[in-house]
Amino acid sequence: MQASDRFNINSQLEHLQAKYVGTGHADLTRFEWAVNIQRDSYASYIGHYPMLAYFAIAENESIGRERYNFMQVFRQQQMHFDMALLEDV
Repeated sequence: MQASDRFNINSQLEHLQAKYVGTGHADLTRFEWAVNIQRDSYASYIGHYPMLAYFAIAENESIGRERYNFMQVFRQQQMHFDMALLEDV
């Protein structure tokens, strides 16, 4: 791999990180990255009905109850993340 290839790959990565929020950036901590992944996953589970139905069947719960449970986890996780950010200040 030549130096020009590495520069090109890094510039492409920086471009993607600037364009898409979920790809992170150089100053993103491991914890923040993990929280972003989990938040995106729960948002996707809540927003996609077939996935929500799959989880409801797997856990023998109604779809509404499963949506409620996911939203509670989502909310608790966001509160935990906010408290962790306040502790860093």
